[in-house]
Amino acid sequence: EVQLVESGGGLVQPGGSLRLSCSASGFTFSNYAMSWVRLAPGKGLECISSISSGGAITNYVDSLKGRFTISRDNAKNTLYLQLNSLKTEDTAMYYCAKGWCGAERGQGTQVTVSS
Repeated sequence: EVQLVESGGGLVQPGGSLRLSCSASGFTFSNYAMSWVRLAPGKGLECISSISSGGAITNYVDSLKGRFTISRDNAKNTLYLQLNSLKTEDTAMYYCAKGWCGAERGQGTQVTVSS
């Protein structure tokens, strides 16, 4: 059974940073690309970043380039998302997903950016 458990969210002021983690189990993590998707209030689900199985290829939506960094540690079966220079519009539930913007996701971690 695929299990994806996100953590690291919280309340942060504009301009602040957070590091999200996703612990994966139930499949061979190192064989799969992984992604982060988010659901913001009043908006649809958005796949914001993906990383190849070995970590050599990363993709971001244009609006987040330079602020967010995706990475992974295959030895720890863990996916990360470093969020810098956070804006109020980054407020959302963040999910990790198996594959390239796949449908299998965890329960999410809430990020709230507010002063």
